[in-house]
Amino acid sequence: MRLDWIGWIATAVFASSYLFKQPMALRRVQAGAALLWVIYGSIIHAFPVVVANLVVAGMAVYSSRSWRSGKASSELADTAIESR
Repeated sequence: MRLDWIGWIATAVFASSYLFKQPMALRRVQAGAALLWVIYGSIIHAFPVVVANLVVAGMAVYSSRSWRSGKASSELADTAIESR
């Protein structure tokens, strides 16, 4: 069974992530593409593809959460400064 299309879709999704202007959207799309690569790598038994994309997906999720919490902290600081 030819499942190359999963790899091609993963490539297209990852490439499209660069069109997103919002950092959260970019990271979510990159995480989704990396998970598609993990599926593809598992199917073709390519352990390096699986591991590399688990790292990419993990970093995308981690950075989106830390970006969100950093933004929240920044907004709280701005509110505190404005209230003075």
